[in-house]
Amino acid sequence: MPSDASMPARPGLTQGLRRAVELRGGGTALIDGAKRFTWREVAERVARLSAVLRGLGLPDGGRVVLLSLNTHRSFEAFFGVIHAGGVIVPLNHRLADGELAAQVADSAPDMVILGDEFDRFAGLFREATPLKAVIHAGDGPCSPGMLPYEDELAAAAPAEDAGRSGDDLACLFYTSGTTSAAKGVMLSHANLCANTANVIGELDLGEDAVHLHHGPLFHIAPAARLFSVTHVGGCHVMLPRFTPASVIAEIERARISHATFVPTMFRALADEPSLRSADLSCLRVVSYGAAPMPEALMVEVMDALPHTRFVQSYGMTELAPVVTMLGWRDHLPEARARGLLRSAGRTVLFAEVRVVDAQDNPLPAGQAGEICARGPNVMLGYWNRPELSAEVLRGGWMHTGDIGYFDEAGYLFVVDRLKDMIITGGENVWSQEVENVLAMHPAVSQCAVLGVPHPHWGEAVHAEVTLRDSTAASERELIDHCRERLAHYKCPRTLQIREQPMPMSGASKILKHALRKEWELANAPAEG
Repeated sequence: MPSDASMPARPGLTQGLRRAVELRGGGTALIDGAKRFTWREVAERVARLSAVLRGLGLPDGGRVVLLSLNTHRSFEAFFGVIHAGGVIVPLNHRLADGELAAQVADSAPDMVILGDEFDRFAGLFREATPLKAVIHAGDGPCSPGMLPYEDELAAAAPAEDAGRSGDDLACLFYTSGTTSAAKGVMLSHANLCANTANVIGELDLGEDAVHLHHGPLFHIAPAARLFSVTHVGGCHVMLPRFTPASVIAEIERARISHATFVPTMFRALADEPSLRSADLSCLRVVSYGAAPMPEALMVEVMDALPHTRFVQSYGMTELAPVVTMLGWRDHLPEARARGLLRSAGRTVLFAEVRVVDAQDNPLPAGQAGEICARGPNVMLGYWNRPELSAEVLRGGWMHTGDIGYFDEAGYLFVVDRLKDMIITGGENVWSQEVENVLAMHPAVSQCAVLGVPHPHWGEAVHAEVTLRDSTAASERELIDHCRERLAHYKCPRTLQIREQPMPMSGASKILKHALRKEWELANAPAEG
C-alpha cells in the first residue's frame, strides 16, 4: 500500500481499508464459510485485483460490473475496483436477461466480474457493450473466453492505490424501480464516507463488530455496510443469500454482533421455528429499513430477541443511503408508548432534512409534505440523465418523493410515497397507515395498499394480502378489522387474498406498480 503522504486529503473509501490494516492487520477481516482472511491478506488481495484490472486496461473512472452472490470475492471486487481508480457497478442478479443487458448497455462498463452462478451472462453482456475482459470470480470451472480470478491474482504484483477520493465517482447503483424505470445513482467517495460518519455511532460499530452480510450487495444498504464496517476495522461475514434458517444458524455459529434486515426478512425470521431455540445472545444491534415496518411485526421481533438493540434507518439510494435514524432508546417501552415506533427517527449528524409543500416552501411541524434532504451524502446525480438530476436536486435539495412530517421533537414520520398517496372523494389516504393496521391482524403475512380507479370517488382503496401459513381469514374479516380501527374512507373497499407471492424487487420491496398492472389486467373491460 502507498504511504499516507501520497494520498489526497479528501475522504476516500480505500482510506478505511488502510486504517483497518493499521488497527487490526492480523485480526480476522473476512469470513466466507470455511475461508478466513486477515486484514493484511484482504488488503493484499485487493491490491492484486487492482493490478489485474489496471493491466487489463481499466482507466481512471472506468466501470466494472459485478454480478455475484455474496462471497469474499464480492467484497474484494468492491474495494479492488475502487483501489484501481474505477467505479463498481453491482447489478441485480434477479432481473430478467433483457433488463440486465439494458443496464449493462447504459453503464457501458469496461469489464465484468461474474460469480459462479452467472457465467451464462458473459455472451449477453458482450452483445450489449464492448468489453475489455470478463473475469470469472468463483470456485467452479472457468468458461472459455473468461479469465480465472484466482489465477489472475496469483500472477499479479500488488498495485498502489489510485488515490481517487472526494467527489470522484465510486459506485453506480441502479435503483430498484419500485415506482418507475431503474436509474443509475452516482455515489462518490465523499457520499459514502459521509454515510459512514452518520451511522457508526448509532449502530455502535467498532473493532469488535462482527457484521453479517446476507443482503444483496446490489442494494445500497448492504453495500454501504462494507465501507462502514471496514472503516472501523470490524469483521465481515458473508452469506450468499438470505434464508431465515441459514441467517439464524450463521448468527449463532459466527457469533454475529450486527446485522441489517428489511421488513419482509423480519416476517420470515419471526416465522422460522429455530429463532426460538438458537442462542442469539451475541446479536447486539439490528438495523432495519428500506420499506415501511408494520408496528405489530416490529414488536413481535423485539420480543423474540430481547437482548438485541434495534435501530431504524430511513433514506434512499440517492442519499447513500441514511438521513434519519430511530435509535435503540426510541424502541424501549416508554418510547413505544409514545408512538415512536411509527417514526423514522431524527436527522443524522451530517445531513439536513426538511418537509416542503408543492412550491418547495418549508412546512411547520405536524404538516405533511415532501421530504427533502441535503448534505455531503447526497448523490452526484443520475447517470446519463442530467434533466432528471436537475429536477430532483433543484434548489440544492434532494426531493425524495416521500411524504412525511416532523413532530415538535424533531422526529420524522414517513406516511407514504408521493406516487402512492390515494385521493378518494377528495380525502387523502396514506397507504402506509392502512398497511400498518392490516399487518396487526394475526393472519396477515404481507400486505400492500394502493389506489384503483373508481367512477364515483375518483380512486378507491384496494388491498392485496398474503396470509401466514396455517392461518385463515376472509376478505370481509380483514376489511372489518380495518373499519374498527380507521375512518371508513381510509379502509379498503376491495381486498384480494393472494395465493401467489407478492411481486418483489431485488431489494425485497413489494412492487406496487406490478400490483397495479395485475389489477388493471384483471379488471379490464371485456372486448366485444
